[in-house]
Amino acid sequence: MKKTNYSNLSEKGNKLINFYKEMVQKGYRNDLFNLRNYREFIKENVFNREINSVLDYGAGKSDWTAKGFDNKSNQSAKEYFNIKEVNLFDPSIDIMNKTVSDCVTCIDVLEHIFLGDLKNVLIDIYNHAKKIVVIHIACYLAVAKLPNGENAHVTVRSPDWWKGFIDGVSSDFPQIETLLMCTDLNRKIIAYKIWSAKLWHQSEKFKINN
Repeated sequence: MKKTNYSNLSEKGNKLINFYKEMVQKGYRNDLFNLRNYREFIKENVFNREINSVLDYGAGKSDWTAKGFDNKSNQSAKEYFNIKEVNLFDPSIDIMNKTVSDCVTCIDVLEHIFLGDLKNVLIDIYNHAKKIVVIHIACYLAVAKLPNGENAHVTVRSPDWWKGFIDGVSSDFPQIETLLMCTDLNRKIIAYKIWSAKLWHQSEKFKINN
């Protein structure tokens, strides 16, 4: 197995990537298109604006062109969201088409990132977004184990913790909107109202509630 080494990740972050590569080679499923679970909500709240391109950050083997993404219409994800261009990025399977796009989706990825690398990864995500970032995070332990025996969800935190952490990064990208969804310990989906630092500054109030 070819070892991966990324300059923007710590030594532990690179070791994790190589663990995930090893897991994929041994049959770990990363072909689940988890974005499908939230497609109606995301279409209504994100793709109601002009978005022509998407970067799927941590895509796994998600296929945006395969029919059946939407059960009712049998459309692919690309058709369902009416997207012209889709680029995929996932270092665990050596897909490296990381291109600046109108929308960056990052679904069930951040809980797999070493805590010390989270800020740099989030900055990278925002640096590749022109308009909006869409994030979903699982806030519970995974079934899968890393090759060293640890749980594959290495950073398990509460939804509000994630909201605060991402607030801190998104404030440096005031023009970029963010949609954050979390699934908590009880498997309840919590979706925060779309925000941007630009909206914070446009508010007449100092207290920001969302």
